[in-house]
Amino acid sequence: MDNTLFRIEKDSMGEVQVPVDALWGAQTQRAVENFPISGERFGRGFIAALGHVKRACARANVGLGKLSPEIATAILQACDEVIAGKLDSHFPIDVFQTGSGTSTNMNVNEVIANRAIQVLGGVVGSKQPVHPNDHVNMSQSSNDVVPTVIHVAAVLALRDELMPALVPLHTALAEKAQAFDGIVKTGRTHLQDATPIRLGQEFGGYAAQVAKSIARAESAIAVLREVPLGGTAVGTGLNCPPQFPAQALGYLNAALGTAFVEAANHVEANAARDALVEVSGIVKTIAVSIHKIANDVRWLGSGPRNGLGELRLPAVQPGSSIMPGKVNPVIPEAVIMVCAQIIGYDAAITLGGLGGVFELNMMMPLIAHNLLRGITYLANAARVFAVRCIVDLQADAARCRETLARNLALATALAPAIGYDQAAEIAKEAYCTGQTVREVALIQNILPLAELDRLLDARRMTESSTPSGRLSGPAGIKVS
Repeated sequence: MDNTLFRIEKDSMGEVQVPVDALWGAQTQRAVENFPISGERFGRGFIAALGHVKRACARANVGLGKLSPEIATAILQACDEVIAGKLDSHFPIDVFQTGSGTSTNMNVNEVIANRAIQVLGGVVGSKQPVHPNDHVNMSQSSNDVVPTVIHVAAVLALRDELMPALVPLHTALAEKAQAFDGIVKTGRTHLQDATPIRLGQEFGGYAAQVAKSIARAESAIAVLREVPLGGTAVGTGLNCPPQFPAQALGYLNAALGTAFVEAANHVEANAARDALVEVSGIVKTIAVSIHKIANDVRWLGSGPRNGLGELRLPAVQPGSSIMPGKVNPVIPEAVIMVCAQIIGYDAAITLGGLGGVFELNMMMPLIAHNLLRGITYLANAARVFAVRCIVDLQADAARCRETLARNLALATALAPAIGYDQAAEIAKEAYCTGQTVREVALIQNILPLAELDRLLDARRMTESSTPSGRLSGPAGIKVS
């Protein structure tokens, strides 16, 4: 081994060889060697959140007179570089590591300390004049920093990624609800023909689902408002000034436009990751909702000649390597796969929540990785779904009229006038003979022609006194 490529650092366990150009130190290097498991690293959002939290902590410590302004200035510069992504190559640790995330907390401590040493003209790895524990980790523990960072990263991902992606999806669906409002089609329940519905009403329902998803994302941000910062090792706040959490969070909120507050009970906040399990469930619910929309769009566009064929999906790529001219619903399929992945992430996060034992949860890296990746995937999928599918979606009004005319469930509208049993007989006769409900009813002369036409007016059947029948599309839904 060429020793010129390495420097020797020491920690409490002894000497460690560290790559000479690395800003990490001994503890990070041990983690690199201990956990060559997945090759998965924490993403940009998590690393940026680490930088933001460490920056806020440094500002609080200098304000409390615990950290010298000179060292603090160098630390703040290093934190800014972490936030900006300039030091991402110095975060090499696998996601699957110590369950507290201590390895990653020490990784950022070492990187910030060594970069600050460079700024001050010192020797990287010397821990002089900036020490990763004594200065960068001052008033903190991995046990309160890591869960705080997860909350910060998740709030930013929800606010800046997922919600902005859901808004254009809602807009696109709402516009289709208006555009398709004049098209009456067959409703379906149990995969069987049901009473008529306007295609605009279907899309109004989809838009309402996305509006509720946006509200759910907002509620998830509220769930994450309390953070454990200040609890240090076990929630008792050892080695942390009482004023530190409020001051650090004040700086953090000012920088990010957030509203984090100190946990009401630090023991709970250190020991349990219940809020993250709850948020994962909310993200999963949004995924389930979007899955429903994507799956419906896929089925409604099936065909084009031997399926439902009520929608015409935009052709974005050839669908088959063997069948010329075949075009598949690739965008809804991709969205559906993302939603399935998020459901899997939620299952793992739920198990991660079970990792809380006594005063600490030991599955935090897993929870962080799955939650943040799931939010990003869902945001990207929602954006693609809106732009590459919903915006250019078209309706086949002729196909909707064709299938509606043969709908046996139209007999439902006759039941108030002739009774359920006789209406059922008409539907059965129509099914057996291949006739329409109207044709059978005319032959049997059950009602005057004008009354029959009024009752079998499919548009009238969609205009009940309920809001979804009375209003076109997603009227009344507010999206911030």
